[in-house]
Amino acid sequence: MKTVLAYGDSNTWGAATVPRPDERYSFEERWTGIAQATLGPDWRLIEEGLPGRTTVHSDPVEGAHMNGKDYLLPCLRSHRPLDVVVIMLGTNDLKARFSVPAQDIAAGAAALIKVIRQAEAGRLAGVPNILLVAPPPLLDFHGERQEFAAMLEGGYEKSLLLGATYAAVAKANDVAFLDAGPLIRSSAFDGVHFDPDAHQVLGRAIGEKVRSLA
Repeated sequence: MKTVLAYGDSNTWGAATVPRPDERYSFEERWTGIAQATLGPDWRLIEEGLPGRTTVHSDPVEGAHMNGKDYLLPCLRSHRPLDVVVIMLGTNDLKARFSVPAQDIAAGAAALIKVIRQAEAGRLAGVPNILLVAPPPLLDFHGERQEFAAMLEGGYEKSLLLGATYAAVAKANDVAFLDAGPLIRSSAFDGVHFDPDAHQVLGRAIGEKVRSLA
């Protein structure tokens, strides 16, 4: 059985934009569950989604544990051997408190790729295949969750650049790439998270991409 690790934030965890128990979509609704179904029984998908997780930033408000780089190595080592690692992070880096441009957010993703390459987490202590996913742009409308507008002030414009900056990082580091922006859009509920139909589309796309890598 092949193993894929999905490393991300609240959109990998499955934060719901419609009423659900614990404000989280069921596994069958989440993109990770859709990807698992797309991959089939010969694959095992491991979810590692933490709401608020950044690429490389220790959040001064929500806590140092939001730093995706700090947790990545022990995560990789605990789940090895891995065939594919999917990274979809960067949305939380758009928060005004970090004040970083899109190029630096992409550089944070590049730092995660470096960790994966050095972790000896693949088969026979090798390097697993890596799929970098650029999150879709924020929606320039924050619906019922107006508090997100202040927290992400200035983030919309930067989010529009993530597809291109992530593509450049993927090319420079010779890893697979998927831009979620042309496939799905963030929800009008809060401008950040994904509606169920977006999870369906993204999960199928990621599942098909992963299957082509290993």
